[in-house]
Amino acid sequence: MRKSLLWPLIALAALLLLNLVFTPSFFALRFQDGHLYGSLVDILRNGAPTLLIALGMTLVIATRGIDLSVGAVAAIAGAVTCTHIASTGDAVGGMALALGLCAVLGLWNGFLVSVIGIQPIIATLVLMTAGRGMAMLMTEGQIVTVNNDVFRQVGAGFLVLPVAILISLAALAGVALMTRRTALGMLIEAVGVNPEASRLAGVRSRTIIWTVYVFSALCSCVAGLMIASNVNAADANNAGLWIEMDAILAVVIGGTSLAGGRYSLTGTLVGALVIQTLTTTVYTIGVPPETTLVFKAAVVIVVCLLQAPKLVIRVPVPQKAGAA
Repeated sequence: MRKSLLWPLIALAALLLLNLVFTPSFFALRFQDGHLYGSLVDILRNGAPTLLIALGMTLVIATRGIDLSVGAVAAIAGAVTCTHIASTGDAVGGMALALGLCAVLGLWNGFLVSVIGIQPIIATLVLMTAGRGMAMLMTEGQIVTVNNDVFRQVGAGFLVLPVAILISLAALAGVALMTRRTALGMLIEAVGVNPEASRLAGVRSRTIIWTVYVFSALCSCVAGLMIASNVNAADANNAGLWIEMDAILAVVIGGTSLAGGRYSLTGTLVGALVIQTLTTTVYTIGVPPETTLVFKAAVVIVVCLLQAPKLVIRVPVPQKAGAA
Protein backbone atom coordinates (compact mmCIF):
# COMPACT_ATOMS: atom_id res chain seq x y z
CA MET A 1 0.00 0.00 0.00
CA ARG A 2 2.90 2.33 0.74
CA LYS A 3 4.30 1.77 -2.73
CA SER A 4 0.91 2.65 -4.26
CA LEU A 5 1.09 6.07 -2.54
CA LEU A 6 4.54 6.89 -3.89
CA TRP A 7 3.46 8.35 -7.23
CA PRO A 8 0.44 10.25 -5.86
CA LEU A 9 2.70 11.86 -3.24
CA ILE A 10 5.25 12.74 -5.92
CA ALA A 11 2.47 14.21 -8.08
CA LEU A 12 1.17 16.23 -5.12
CA ALA A 13 4.65 17.56 -4.35
CA ALA A 14 5.22 18.44 -8.02
CA LEU A 15 1.92 20.35 -8.20
CA LEU A 16 2.73 22.27 -5.03
CA LEU A 17 6.17 23.19 -6.33
CA LEU A 18 4.67 24.27 -9.66
CA ASN A 19 2.33 26.61 -7.79
CA LEU A 20 5.29 27.94 -5.83
CA VAL A 21 7.11 28.77 -9.08
CA PHE A 22 4.17 30.80 -10.37
CA THR A 23 3.23 32.24 -6.95
CA PRO A 24 6.29 32.74 -4.69
CA SER A 25 4.05 33.38 -1.66
CA PHE A 26 2.11 30.16 -2.20
CA PHE A 27 3.32 28.51 1.02
CA ALA A 28 2.89 31.66 3.11
CA LEU A 29 0.47 31.47 6.06
CA ARG A 30 -0.89 34.34 8.12
CA PHE A 31 -2.80 34.44 11.38
CA GLN A 32 -5.39 37.20 11.56
CA ASP A 33 -8.32 37.73 13.95
CA GLY A 34 -7.90 34.20 15.29
CA HIS A 35 -8.11 32.68 11.79
CA LEU A 36 -5.42 30.97 9.74
CA TYR A 37 -5.25 32.05 6.10
CA GLY A 38 -3.16 31.03 3.10
CA SER A 39 -3.20 29.17 -0.20
CA LEU A 40 -2.60 25.82 1.49
CA VAL A 41 -5.54 26.45 3.82
CA ASP A 42 -7.68 27.33 0.79
CA ILE A 43 -6.77 24.02 -0.87
CA LEU A 44 -7.81 22.10 2.23
CA ARG A 45 -11.03 24.07 2.60
CA ASN A 46 -12.04 23.80 -1.05
CA GLY A 47 -11.13 20.13 -1.07
CA ALA A 48 -13.15 19.30 2.06
CA PRO A 49 -16.37 18.41 0.16
CA THR A 50 -14.42 16.21 -2.25
CA LEU A 51 -12.66 14.46 0.63
CA LEU A 52 -15.95 13.79 2.41
CA ILE A 53 -17.60 12.33 -0.67
CA ALA A 54 -14.45 10.35 -1.50
CA LEU A 55 -14.56 8.80 1.99
CA GLY A 56 -18.02 7.42 1.36
CA MET A 57 -17.03 6.41 -2.16
CA THR A 58 -14.02 4.49 -0.80
CA LEU A 59 -16.19 2.21 1.31
CA VAL A 60 -18.71 1.75 -1.51
CA ILE A 61 -15.97 0.80 -3.98
CA ALA A 62 -14.45 -1.52 -1.37
CA THR A 63 -17.68 -3.54 -1.52
CA ARG A 64 -17.31 -3.79 -5.31
CA GLY A 65 -19.83 -1.00 -5.91
CA ILE A 66 -19.95 2.57 -7.21
CA ASP A 67 -22.09 5.57 -6.33
CA LEU A 68 -22.72 8.01 -9.17
CA SER A 69 -25.50 9.81 -7.28
CA VAL A 70 -23.29 11.66 -4.77
CA GLY A 71 -23.35 14.96 -6.69
CA ALA A 72 -27.14 14.88 -7.00
CA VAL A 73 -27.51 14.02 -3.31
CA ALA A 74 -25.28 17.00 -2.44
CA ALA A 75 -27.52 19.24 -4.56
CA ILE A 76 -30.63 17.85 -2.84
CA ALA A 77 -29.12 18.53 0.59
CA GLY A 78 -28.42 22.15 -0.27
CA ALA A 79 -31.85 22.59 -1.85
CA VAL A 80 -33.72 21.11 1.13
CA THR A 81 -31.79 23.13 3.70
CA CYS A 82 -31.86 26.48 1.92
CA THR A 83 -35.55 26.13 1.04
CA HIS A 84 -36.36 25.33 4.68
CA ILE A 85 -34.25 28.23 5.97
CA ALA A 86 -35.82 30.63 3.47
CA SER A 87 -39.31 29.72 4.66
CA THR A 88 -38.76 29.23 8.41
CA GLY A 89 -35.35 30.62 9.31
CA ASP A 90 -34.49 27.38 11.12
CA ALA A 91 -31.01 26.28 9.99
CA VAL A 92 -30.65 23.36 12.41
CA GLY A 93 -34.02 21.93 11.41
CA GLY A 94 -33.20 22.36 7.73
CA MET A 95 -29.88 20.52 8.06
CA ALA A 96 -31.50 17.73 10.10
CA LEU A 97 -34.19 17.38 7.44
CA ALA A 98 -31.52 17.15 4.75
CA LEU A 99 -29.61 14.47 6.67
CA GLY A 100 -32.78 12.43 7.13
CA LEU A 101 -33.76 12.66 3.46
CA CYS A 102 -30.26 11.79 2.27
CA ALA A 103 -30.17 8.77 4.58
CA VAL A 104 -33.39 7.58 2.92
CA LEU A 105 -31.79 8.08 -0.50
CA GLY A 106 -28.82 6.01 0.63
CA LEU A 107 -31.19 3.28 1.79
CA TRP A 108 -32.81 3.39 -1.65
CA ASN A 109 -29.47 2.90 -3.40
CA GLY A 110 -28.56 0.08 -1.04
CA PHE A 111 -31.94 -1.57 -1.59
CA LEU A 112 -31.55 -1.52 -5.37
CA VAL A 113 -28.04 -2.97 -5.18
CA SER A 114 -28.25 -5.49 -2.34
CA VAL A 115 -31.89 -6.66 -2.49
CA ILE A 116 -33.03 -6.16 -6.07
CA GLY A 117 -29.60 -7.03 -7.45
CA ILE A 118 -29.26 -4.14 -9.91
CA GLN A 119 -25.73 -3.30 -10.99
CA PRO A 120 -24.44 -0.45 -8.76
CA ILE A 121 -23.56 1.78 -11.71
CA ILE A 122 -27.14 1.52 -13.03
CA ALA A 123 -28.83 1.73 -9.61
CA THR A 124 -27.04 4.94 -8.68
CA LEU A 125 -27.31 6.36 -12.19
CA VAL A 126 -31.08 6.44 -11.62
CA LEU A 127 -30.70 8.76 -8.61
CA MET A 128 -27.93 10.72 -10.33
CA THR A 129 -30.42 11.63 -13.05
CA ALA A 130 -33.57 11.97 -10.97
CA GLY A 131 -31.84 13.68 -8.05
CA ARG A 132 -31.06 16.82 -10.01
CA GLY A 133 -34.71 16.98 -11.03
CA MET A 134 -35.78 16.59 -7.41
CA ALA A 135 -33.49 19.43 -6.36
CA MET A 136 -34.80 21.62 -9.19
CA LEU A 137 -38.38 20.93 -8.10
CA MET A 138 -37.57 21.90 -4.51
CA THR A 139 -36.06 25.21 -5.58
CA GLU A 140 -38.55 25.73 -8.44
CA GLY A 141 -35.63 26.09 -10.80
CA GLN A 142 -34.32 29.15 -8.98
CA ILE A 143 -31.17 29.85 -6.97
CA VAL A 144 -32.40 30.08 -3.37
CA THR A 145 -30.30 32.53 -1.35
CA VAL A 146 -30.25 32.60 2.45
CA ASN A 147 -28.66 34.69 5.18
CA ASN A 148 -28.24 32.62 8.32
CA ASP A 149 -25.23 32.77 10.66
CA VAL A 150 -25.62 29.20 11.92
CA PHE A 151 -25.77 27.74 8.43
CA ARG A 152 -22.87 29.90 7.28
CA GLN A 153 -20.59 28.28 9.85
CA VAL A 154 -20.70 24.90 8.08
CA GLY A 155 -18.91 26.05 4.95
CA ALA A 156 -17.45 29.46 5.78
CA GLY A 157 -16.97 29.37 9.57
CA PHE A 158 -13.62 29.33 11.37
CA LEU A 159 -12.26 27.69 14.51
CA VAL A 160 -8.70 28.80 13.81
CA LEU A 161 -8.95 26.56 10.73
CA PRO A 162 -12.04 26.58 8.51
CA VAL A 163 -14.84 24.49 10.00
CA ALA A 164 -15.16 22.57 6.71
CA ILE A 165 -11.61 21.25 7.15
CA LEU A 166 -12.27 20.21 10.74
CA ILE A 167 -15.47 18.38 9.75
CA SER A 168 -13.80 16.45 6.94
CA LEU A 169 -10.78 15.50 9.07
CA ALA A 170 -13.06 14.42 11.92
CA ALA A 171 -15.00 12.23 9.48
CA LEU A 172 -11.74 10.73 8.20
CA ALA A 173 -10.57 9.98 11.75
CA GLY A 174 -13.94 8.45 12.65
CA VAL A 175 -14.01 6.20 9.59
CA ALA A 176 -10.41 5.12 10.19
CA LEU A 177 -11.24 4.27 13.80
CA MET A 178 -14.36 2.30 12.88
CA THR A 179 -12.84 0.36 9.99
CA ARG A 180 -9.29 -0.23 11.20
CA ARG A 181 -9.86 -0.71 14.94
CA THR A 182 -12.96 -2.90 14.66
CA ALA A 183 -14.03 -5.84 12.51
CA LEU A 184 -16.07 -3.59 10.23
CA GLY A 185 -13.20 -2.92 7.84
CA MET A 186 -12.47 -6.63 7.48
CA LEU A 187 -16.14 -7.35 6.80
CA ILE A 188 -16.27 -4.64 4.12
CA GLU A 189 -13.19 -6.09 2.44
CA ALA A 190 -14.63 -9.61 2.66
CA VAL A 191 -17.84 -8.50 0.92
CA GLY A 192 -15.80 -6.79 -1.77
CA VAL A 193 -13.52 -9.76 -2.40
CA ASN A 194 -16.31 -12.34 -2.64
CA PRO A 195 -19.87 -11.43 -1.60
CA GLU A 196 -21.17 -15.00 -1.91
CA ALA A 197 -18.34 -16.55 0.09
CA SER A 198 -18.70 -13.91 2.80
CA ARG A 199 -22.44 -14.64 2.97
CA LEU A 200 -21.80 -18.35 3.36
CA ALA A 201 -19.28 -17.54 6.08
CA GLY A 202 -22.01 -15.77 8.06
CA VAL A 203 -21.32 -12.16 7.05
CA ARG A 204 -24.49 -10.14 6.48
CA SER A 205 -23.51 -8.86 3.06
CA ARG A 206 -26.77 -6.99 2.47
CA THR A 207 -26.45 -5.11 5.75
CA ILE A 208 -22.86 -4.14 4.96
CA ILE A 209 -23.79 -2.92 1.49
CA TRP A 210 -26.77 -0.99 2.82
CA THR A 211 -24.56 0.60 5.48
CA VAL A 212 -21.90 1.86 3.06
CA TYR A 213 -24.47 3.35 0.68
CA VAL A 214 -26.20 5.17 3.55
CA PHE A 215 -22.84 6.43 4.77
CA SER A 216 -21.96 7.61 1.26
CA ALA A 217 -25.25 9.52 1.07
CA LEU A 218 -24.67 11.15 4.47
CA CYS A 219 -21.15 12.20 3.43
CA SER A 220 -22.63 13.69 0.26
CA CYS A 221 -25.25 15.48 2.33
CA VAL A 222 -22.66 17.17 4.56
CA ALA A 223 -20.59 18.05 1.49
CA GLY A 224 -23.68 19.58 -0.11
CA LEU A 225 -24.29 21.64 3.04
CA MET A 226 -20.70 22.88 2.86
CA ILE A 227 -21.07 23.87 -0.79
CA ALA A 228 -24.37 25.70 -0.21
CA SER A 229 -23.17 27.32 3.01
CA ASN A 230 -20.02 28.64 1.37
CA VAL A 231 -22.08 30.69 -1.12
CA ASN A 232 -25.19 31.19 1.06
CA ALA A 233 -27.33 29.71 -1.69
CA ALA A 234 -28.66 26.50 -3.21
CA ASP A 235 -27.99 26.11 -6.92
CA ALA A 236 -29.65 22.81 -7.81
CA ASN A 237 -28.26 22.85 -11.33
CA ASN A 238 -24.58 23.38 -10.51
CA ALA A 239 -24.00 22.40 -6.88
CA GLY A 240 -21.86 19.27 -6.75
CA LEU A 241 -21.75 19.04 -10.54
CA TRP A 242 -19.18 16.36 -11.58
CA ILE A 243 -17.97 16.00 -7.98
CA GLU A 244 -18.68 12.28 -8.28
CA MET A 245 -15.96 12.10 -10.93
CA ASP A 246 -13.47 13.92 -8.70
CA ALA A 247 -14.33 11.59 -5.81
CA ILE A 248 -13.87 8.45 -7.89
CA LEU A 249 -10.56 9.77 -9.25
CA ALA A 250 -9.39 10.59 -5.73
CA VAL A 251 -10.21 7.06 -4.59
CA VAL A 252 -8.47 5.44 -7.57
CA ILE A 253 -5.40 7.68 -7.29
CA GLY A 254 -5.21 6.70 -3.62
CA GLY A 255 -4.78 3.05 -4.54
CA THR A 256 -8.24 1.63 -3.77
CA SER A 257 -9.07 -1.24 -6.09
CA LEU A 258 -12.15 -0.80 -8.30
CA ALA A 259 -12.48 -4.59 -8.19
CA GLY A 260 -13.38 -4.34 -4.50
CA GLY A 261 -11.76 -5.53 -1.30
CA ARG A 262 -8.56 -3.51 -0.97
CA TYR A 263 -8.93 0.12 0.05
CA SER A 264 -6.86 2.90 1.62
CA LEU A 265 -8.24 5.82 3.59
CA THR A 266 -4.84 7.51 3.66
CA GLY A 267 -4.67 7.08 -0.10
CA THR A 268 -8.11 8.68 -0.44
CA LEU A 269 -6.88 11.70 1.53
CA VAL A 270 -3.83 12.01 -0.72
CA GLY A 271 -5.97 11.55 -3.83
CA ALA A 272 -8.40 14.27 -2.76
CA LEU A 273 -5.48 16.64 -2.13
CA VAL A 274 -4.06 15.82 -5.58
CA ILE A 275 -7.39 16.58 -7.26
CA GLN A 276 -7.91 19.87 -5.42
CA THR A 277 -4.29 20.97 -5.85
CA LEU A 278 -4.56 20.13 -9.53
CA THR A 279 -7.66 22.32 -9.80
CA THR A 280 -5.81 25.16 -8.07
CA THR A 281 -2.80 24.69 -10.34
CA VAL A 282 -4.96 24.90 -13.46
CA TYR A 283 -6.08 28.40 -12.47
CA THR A 284 -2.65 29.43 -11.19
CA ILE A 285 -0.78 28.68 -14.42
CA GLY A 286 -3.52 30.19 -16.58
CA VAL A 287 -4.84 27.12 -18.39
CA PRO A 288 -7.85 28.20 -20.51
CA PRO A 289 -11.15 27.23 -18.84
CA GLU A 290 -12.32 25.26 -21.88
CA THR A 291 -9.32 22.91 -21.59
CA THR A 292 -9.37 22.52 -17.81
CA LEU A 293 -11.03 19.10 -17.81
CA VAL A 294 -8.65 17.83 -20.51
CA PHE A 295 -5.65 19.02 -18.48
CA LYS A 296 -6.95 17.33 -15.33
CA ALA A 297 -7.70 14.11 -17.19
CA ALA A 298 -4.18 14.00 -18.66
CA VAL A 299 -2.52 14.42 -15.26
CA VAL A 300 -4.76 11.81 -13.62
CA ILE A 301 -4.08 9.31 -16.42
CA VAL A 302 -0.33 9.78 -16.00
CA VAL A 303 -0.54 9.22 -12.23
CA CYS A 304 -2.69 6.11 -12.65
CA LEU A 305 -0.35 4.69 -15.30
CA LEU A 306 2.63 5.22 -13.01
CA GLN A 307 0.76 3.30 -10.30
CA ALA A 308 -0.06 0.37 -12.59
CA PRO A 309 1.87 -2.90 -12.11
CA LYS A 310 4.97 -2.90 -14.28
CA LEU A 311 5.11 -5.25 -17.21
CA VAL A 312 7.43 -8.10 -16.38
CA ILE A 313 9.38 -9.31 -19.38
CA ARG A 314 10.31 -12.94 -19.11
CA VAL A 315 13.71 -13.68 -20.57
CA PRO A 316 14.01 -17.30 -21.71
CA VAL A 317 16.88 -19.16 -20.03
CA PRO A 318 18.96 -21.09 -22.61
CA GLN A 319 19.12 -24.79 -21.93
CA LYS A 320 22.42 -26.52 -21.46
CA ALA A 321 23.78 -28.57 -24.30
CA GLY A 322 22.52 -32.12 -24.19
CA ALA A 323 19.64 -31.29 -21.89
CA ALA A 324 16.49 -33.20 -22.60
